[in-house]
Parts: sequence; C-alpha cells; structure tokens
Amino acid sequence: MKLPEVTDYSHGISCIDTEQVRPGLACCYLLRSGDRYAFVECGTSHSVPGLLRVLEHRGIAPEQVAYVMPTHVHLDHAGGAGLLMSRLPQAQLVMHPRGARHMIDPSKLIEGASAVYGPAAVASMYGEILPVPESRVIVADDNFKLDFGGRQLLFLDAPGHARHHYAIWDAESRGIFSGDVFGLSYRETDGPQGPFLFPTTTPVQFEPEAWQRTLDRFLALDPAWVYLTHYGRVGDVGRLARVLRRGIAHYERLARHHADAPHRHRKLKEALTLHTLEELRAMGAPLSEAQARELLAFDMELNTQGLEVWLDRQKAA
Repeated sequence: MKLPEVTDYSHGISCIDTEQVRPGLACCYLLRSGDRYAFVECGTSHSVPGLLRVLEHRGIAPEQVAYVMPTHVHLDHAGGAGLLMSRLPQAQLVMHPRGARHMIDPSKLIEGASAVYGPAAVASMYGEILPVPESRVIVADDNFKLDFGGRQLLFLDAPGHARHHYAIWDAESRGIFSGDVFGLSYRETDGPQGPFLFPTTTPVQFEPEAWQRTLDRFLALDPAWVYLTHYGRVGDVGRLARVLRRGIAHYERLARHHADAPHRHRKLKEALTLHTLEELRAMGAPLSEAQARELLAFDMELNTQGLEVWLDRQKAA
C-alpha cells in the first residue's frame, strides 16, 4: 500500500500526513533521538496502518518507539492512540492530566463525539477507539520534563483551545509542537506574504484570555519554529503569533455582535467565513473564493459551534 506523505525537517523531525478527510489536513510528527523514536499526535485509528508503514519503510522496529504524545484528546489528534499503542510494545503514552483518564477509558470521548456527529459518523471518521492500559500512561503536568534519549522535552499546560491540551518545547530544534493552540495553517493558503493562520474554536473549551496567556508562554521561549498539527512546520513565529492574537480577538467581537441575532448560527458562520476570505485576499493566497469556501467549510462550521458554546457559557455565568 502507498505510504502517507512524509516531509523530513532538520533535527530528526518528520511530518507524516495522518490522511484524515483530505491530504494536508492533519499530521503527526516522528521524532528521532539516537535509535529511539517518538510520535507527537497519532491521528485516528484509520491513520495507524499508515504510520506503521512509515516505520517499516524506514527500518524502524516497533520496539524502538518509546513514546506516543497526543497534545490533547480530540479524536483527530488522539483517536488512534489505543490502536497505535497496541502495536508498539515498548511505548508509553504521555498525556495531559485532564486527558489521561479519557485514554484509559475512552467511553466518554466516544459518547461526546457520538452526540455531536452520530455513532455511524464517528465510526466512519475515527474508527474504533481503544483503551490504553493505565500502567502505560505517563501524566505530564505543567513543566514536566521528559528525557527522550538525551533530548530534553518540556511539556507546557496550554489552555485556550482545550483545557486538556499541552504543548511540547523541543530545545534541540527550538520548536514548539503546538497541537491546535497555535491555530491552523493549511499549505494551500500560503501566499507571497507567507503562511496564513487562523484560530480554531472547536467545541467546547474556547477560552480567549487563557489562550493569550498560552501565547505569552510560547513567545517567552523565543521559538524558531512551531510544528502545527494542521498543518506542518511554520517559522516567522512572532508575526504569526500577532496574527493569531488578532484573530482570537476578532472572533470574540464577531461572536458578541451576533450573540442575540435571529438565526445566530447561520449569521455567525457567514461572518467568520467572510472575515477569513478578507484575510486570505489580503495575504494574496492563491485560492478563489469558491476554493477557499470549500477548503475551510468544515473549520468554519466547527469554529461557529465552539463560539456559540462560549457565548452560551458567558450568558449563564
């Protein structure tokens, strides 16, 4: 079978497409330290055969993989963890303290996703979601340090997108594996001014103030790179952080403006879409409006849902 798309970066880091929905939507990273390896993210259970084919193609034995490190428990990041761990006999799963229990017993994850999408759609999108034995789970509290074969990895609590989210600082590459908390940036939208980046407010834990504090922590490390799950490595971190900060603030304003509007969901979704189209035009992105709408339709829907959850929480507070 065909190998997933793989991009090799410096410092022993490879980006592997997890083949979700379309090429270039989501990835994981394979890190090397000596003769040991680790995955950051793992995609869905449908992604796992492709990841194993990459290992085989590169002559990496499953026993050489020491860690699997999903940044948070959203199923496009961690849905395949149980299946992948079952194929990697020496690996340990490193999880945020709020997420570890959901990997040990994924029943609530499955229930929550099924409530949003329906059981059939969850099975189609994510495959079977298997539990991970508690004995193989490491809980990474804020500032947890992992010695990965002499390569120092620092785990940072990174709320804003989700409360069960960590990011990983890799001192060797001066890079941050950011999951979803440094936004989304698809390579199809790259223009003459560089990458285009926008927030992801997927339900249900959008917290703009916490997100801004997370970005403060990132920038204090002076990173050269950010490794996005959606999608790939980006540089020019200071500029992109400013873009993301503006985007978060603008999302807040749009949500508040439409908070009490009739047909709120439809109007807010279109407002988010129009804002994104304007930003793409300003960046000189090489996409027509129709192409951009098609590419970003799912993200605009999820972002709208997340902002509505946030608005309803604000009203109830």
